[in-house]
Amino acid sequence: MAPAAPSMLRLACPVLLLLLLGPTAPAAEEFGLEITNNGPITTGAQATVHASLSMKNDSAASNLYHFNWIYAPLILIEKSEQRFNSVINLTGEFSGTFPVSVWVTHRNCWLCRPVARNVTVLQITEFVTGNLTIAQIEDSRFITRGSGSSMGTVTRISFCLHDPSHYFKSASFVYNWDFGDGVYQITKEPFVYYNCSTMGNRTVHLKVIAEWEQVGSILHEKEMMQKTGDFTTALDLLDAVKSINVVGSRETHVMENLNLSLHINGTPPLSLCWLIKSECIPLEGDKCHLVVINGSCYNLSHTFSDAGQYCLSVRVENGVTMLQTYHEIKVWPTGIHPAFFVLLCIALASVMLGLVLYTTFHSNTQQKDLVEVADFDFSPLSDKNLSSYSESGCGQICCRSCCLRSSQEDARESHELLHSFYKPVKMYIA
Repeated sequence: MAPAAPSMLRLACPVLLLLLLGPTAPAAEEFGLEITNNGPITTGAQATVHASLSMKNDSAASNLYHFNWIYAPLILIEKSEQRFNSVINLTGEFSGTFPVSVWVTHRNCWLCRPVARNVTVLQITEFVTGNLTIAQIEDSRFITRGSGSSMGTVTRISFCLHDPSHYFKSASFVYNWDFGDGVYQITKEPFVYYNCSTMGNRTVHLKVIAEWEQVGSILHEKEMMQKTGDFTTALDLLDAVKSINVVGSRETHVMENLNLSLHINGTPPLSLCWLIKSECIPLEGDKCHLVVINGSCYNLSHTFSDAGQYCLSVRVENGVTMLQTYHEIKVWPTGIHPAFFVLLCIALASVMLGLVLYTTFHSNTQQKDLVEVADFDFSPLSDKNLSSYSESGCGQICCRSCCLRSSQEDARESHELLHSFYKPVKMYIA
């Protein structure tokens, strides 16, 4: 009938807690009581439960208080109490979930109404306690990534033993690893390195075996003790974020809508964080516009109210890797764009150059006025000349008439070839 005793005690615990958690004194609103434990623990190990009393009214700080504990069916190993704190160490021989409650009363008044009370739950198991962690190696550093890891990189999977009372200090451990892809490994170290080039989700199993010698309680002879523990964790092999490409203009005007497109090379889901400031800054924490996208593209729209130089900072991560990039933006005031001034200057220079070329070409094609002057001889004529003139007067007149007629025809032909604004050539006959 002895094994039934713990069960009866377990049934009695909730009843006691209901009695303790009844109506409290109005003064309890002036106090706060916090209670914590460092479980879960394995059977035979020790757990620490800590209670701390805080007061909202400084006038009550001068009083003395007493902590009253209920922890059955657990076994009390040690208890310590200070002015506003109390600590107890408990152990249990049976696995299960056990409530541990405490209430605080004034010193030397154990039957008085409690000023504060609280309860915590301690978990005890017969197996080894601990948890698995996944870390990815980047630049010779171990970075914890939860359950995600980058495809094609070395990942370290570690087992962290939870043994606050050093119960397993003399035990030796063996670790059996199953990576879920047909690969098995046995180690004596609580960690293993894993590298897989295939993207996807898988479950890693670990079986921990702890063995140690212990002196028997009856025969006082050494006997081999053993405890085991089974642990699993999800391993998500994702493709790392390799690049972020910002597509869009680097210039805009005040009160104009600027549209940008972010193209990301990485496995979704992606956590995207963006921020526009006057300078490029690294993004840390959640001090930015945070969105979660299930694709590889995100469209961003923004309107600037002031002119100046700005910078778009973008951070993208997918639980495996994190990447940042920057995109500078120039915002012009409302008015004529500087490109119009450039075009205007080019047009003006072209006109001036054309005018100069036209003037130079026109000057080279001009011809000088053609002027013909007759040579008149006003010296006295000799008799010889007169006689010869008289003798050949008719012939000379006829010849001169013919020459005059021929010269006039040449002049007309030359006049027709000249431009209309040239002056005609005057002919003089002696």
